[in-house]
Amino acid sequence: MRVCILGAGLSSLTLAKALVNENIFVDLFTQKKITQIHKSRTLGISESNVDFFNNNIIDIKKILWKIKKIEVSTDNLKNENILNFQNKNNEIFSVIKNHELYDILKKKLNKKKFFKKTYVKKKLPNFKNYNLIINTDYSNPITKKFFSKLITKKYNSFAYTTLIHHEKVKNDIARQIFTKRGPIAFLPVSNNLTSVVYSLHNNLNENSENMKNLINKYNFNYKLTKIEKIDSFELNSLNLRSYYHQNILAFGDLLHRIHPLAGQGFNMTIRDIKILIDIIRSRIQLGLQLDRSINIEFQNTLRHKNLLFSNGIDFVHEFFNFERKTNNKFLSKSVQLLGKNPFINKIFMKVADKGSLF
Repeated sequence: MRVCILGAGLSSLTLAKALVNENIFVDLFTQKKITQIHKSRTLGISESNVDFFNNNIIDIKKILWKIKKIEVSTDNLKNENILNFQNKNNEIFSVIKNHELYDILKKKLNKKKFFKKTYVKKKLPNFKNYNLIINTDYSNPITKKFFSKLITKKYNSFAYTTLIHHEKVKNDIARQIFTKRGPIAFLPVSNNLTSVVYSLHNNLNENSENMKNLINKYNFNYKLTKIEKIDSFELNSLNLRSYYHQNILAFGDLLHRIHPLAGQGFNMTIRDIKILIDIIRSRIQLGLQLDRSINIEFQNTLRHKNLLFSNGIDFVHEFFNFERKTNNKFLSKSVQLLGKNPFINKIFMKVADKGSLF
């Protein structure tokens, strides 16, 4: 089997490595050379997805930072957590730097005989040579022609990301605070380094000095020594109405994009890779033809689940956005009460880990 991947981002390299591990030839084409991945960006990866990554893609244990507890609070209830998620025996998720994961995937792929990467200017490859074409690239003509029908939502917000350096602490608790201006997350990366993601309800880009002041305002746990360069990007959500056109399959952020408040965007992509690999393995074992029917089964398996999960994340965002606007302590207390129920708490954790209850 030979697969063509269009695009060279993190999702593309992760998928390419998973396919190469199945002894599938992968030709990756990109129209632009990625020289640098934002060093302020981090990813949260759920426990089940870490296991899948280590066993089926690449061993990432050495570049992970394990998180054993998540604390969620809100401006409406000062000095109180409304939710606590904890696994006493194991980590509940891990944090990894985008650029470190990208670099290790790139390095490992370059050593594989099943993988080839090509830079193209305008002309796309001859698709007749491939069983499957996977498109992750927003800018190529295929996206504009076949993957323009979207379910989209603009949040009128910007996400600001940075890394804060601080004095050494036992840094295994992630914290999310729903502030008056939007959610801010503190995600530990090491004993003296923490990633910050602040999603501000604002149409305008904030300057770096204002952002540093806001980070200091909500930093209750670290003695800061340095705040690195702050990056920003506009927030929106999207879901493709159709996942494929003939033997071309959309993938990664081109397929779905969600609000970063729960750190689930890349986890959705890893779950998509799991399903695609399972479909391909099953067909190879049964001696079936590898053709566009893979895309049909992929869409039928995942589209409703991904849309439901995306809507769930959007509901969480809108709930706390309403709580923020109305200054409603009753809503905060209601969530706090629900979170104290062990059964409901376990449901929240299972959905965050696996993407669904099933």
